[in-house]
Amino acid sequence: MLSIIEAKKEDRETMMNLLEKYLYEFSQWEKTDVDEDGLYGYEYLDCYFEEENRFPYFIKVDDKIAGFVLISDYPEVPEEETDFCLSEFFIMHKYRRNGYGMEAVFEVLDLHHGKWQLKRHPHNICSVNFWNKVIDEYTGGKYRLVESYPNKEVDYDDGTPADVFFFEN
Repeated sequence: MLSIIEAKKEDRETMMNLLEKYLYEFSQWEKTDVDEDGLYGYEYLDCYFEEENRFPYFIKVDDKIAGFVLISDYPEVPEEETDFCLSEFFIMHKYRRNGYGMEAVFEVLDLHHGKWQLKRHPHNICSVNFWNKVIDEYTGGKYRLVESYPNKEVDYDDGTPADVFFFEN
């Protein structure tokens, strides 16, 4: 059974531990390095516990942590109007390819209604396939996808232009 649990300030360390696993996995596409302590770090994590309109969630399956979702109102693409951005999403390998990821996305999106943006790295083929399927199914095909978004501010750290979904729920 899947559940979405809002993370509280006292859950910060657990969230950071999961983010490190996510950032390690993502480093193969963004070509990022660890710092002197062997960590990637996530400079925006405290914002999720201190600012309004930032929503940190744990994804749990049978009461075990299976991943996380970070939602904000900070747009990936500044020139496009948005209410929410699915900023980060991670499902641990054990829970992939069995519907938990899609179910988690649907539940989180249903918690926040409005105009959405979602950015993906085009070299992460598993992610590309996942988001194509999830966004298409969730919106019934009513979305806009801009591949290689033409704004350098949206590019990933490795210089790759991002693909960005726009949709409303």
